[in-house]
Amino acid sequence: MSNLPLSSVRVLEFSHAVFGPSAGMLLADFGAEVIRIEPTPNGDPTRKLKGFGMGYYPFFNRNKKSVLLNLKDPQGLAVARRLLADSDVLIENFAPGTMERLGLGYDALKEPFPRLIYCSLKGFLPGPYEHRMALDEVVQMMSGLAYMTGPVGQPLRAGASVIDIMGGMYGAMGVLLALQEREKSGQGTLVRGALFETAAFVMGHHMAYSAVSGQPVPPMPARVSAWAIYHQFRTADDELIFVGVTSDQQWQRFCEGFQRPDLWQDARLSSNNGRIEQREWLLPDLHAMFARLTRAQALAVCEQAQLPFAAITRPEDLFSDPQLLAGNSLLDVQLPSGQSVQLPRTPILLGDEHWDLRNSPPSVGEHTESVLQQAGYTPAEIASLRASGAVG
Repeated sequence: MSNLPLSSVRVLEFSHAVFGPSAGMLLADFGAEVIRIEPTPNGDPTRKLKGFGMGYYPFFNRNKKSVLLNLKDPQGLAVARRLLADSDVLIENFAPGTMERLGLGYDALKEPFPRLIYCSLKGFLPGPYEHRMALDEVVQMMSGLAYMTGPVGQPLRAGASVIDIMGGMYGAMGVLLALQEREKSGQGTLVRGALFETAAFVMGHHMAYSAVSGQPVPPMPARVSAWAIYHQFRTADDELIFVGVTSDQQWQRFCEGFQRPDLWQDARLSSNNGRIEQREWLLPDLHAMFARLTRAQALAVCEQAQLPFAAITRPEDLFSDPQLLAGNSLLDVQLPSGQSVQLPRTPILLGDEHWDLRNSPPSVGEHTESVLQQAGYTPAEIASLRASGAVG
């Protein structure tokens, strides 16, 4: 896409892991120049995480630049402040008090940089918890999300860093709002987002259920679904599929597609509530029916009948998903390791336009020299800063 909406916006990102980087990635995808300030000498420790952390840096840092600074060195700190002079936005998701100790807190910057939009992403918004450390998994436990996800008595975190990512989305949204407000006022502002409050927002409809029902909210595996058929079924080839029937019209198509006139003609099953009342015998009947079909056969019937359905897949299956491939929804990304991989685009179309890759996740300090030159540093000054360890 040419003429990207945020092409005139410059962002300095002081971040790690997922929360801050996801906010910066969205702004970068939308066209902002996002410069990640990473610590000398080796850059963001997230780059070297093992386990599930191996995917963090490769996914959340495309379309960004990497600059290595030692913010504990007065010279490195002076470079950061010099870069701020030409920046529109600062994003940070460090532990409470970290930016203040560095002299880079909002109160220290709002007067010298009155147009700066300062996006601070923490574990908690102001309140009795605000000085606590938090992680995605911590707030999933605190908010009831883990309770809702797991079986009774077995809280289970969601299978992705959903609160980190959603919190980053809200942070980016706050920056967009602040940029719009700055157009009118000429002044920057403080944008704050937090993991716990984001998780609480996600739980809002369960809170409303509790208020309306007057009952404790059951975990998802123990819930009584609003729909009689809204289940996983195992097929003859030992695969799992999900099928939902959410209207009486879908029920008719379900019965016709799977050649079950006996179910369609059963007056007890003519409404969703009736089907719920007959669940004790109806669901075992349907499980036995699907067990006689292969996954391919069952999915073909569901698609022909225009039912909500899904094969139960794994993350690696998305690399070959026909919808993602045909819709050009995967980007070819070159990782710092040299490996090429296809990863999901930001899932928004502006007209018919996708958000493209301008540069792959940067190698450690890849843009330090070019960014400093752009800020007015001479080659000799950059060499001196490197020799002192102020920059990488």
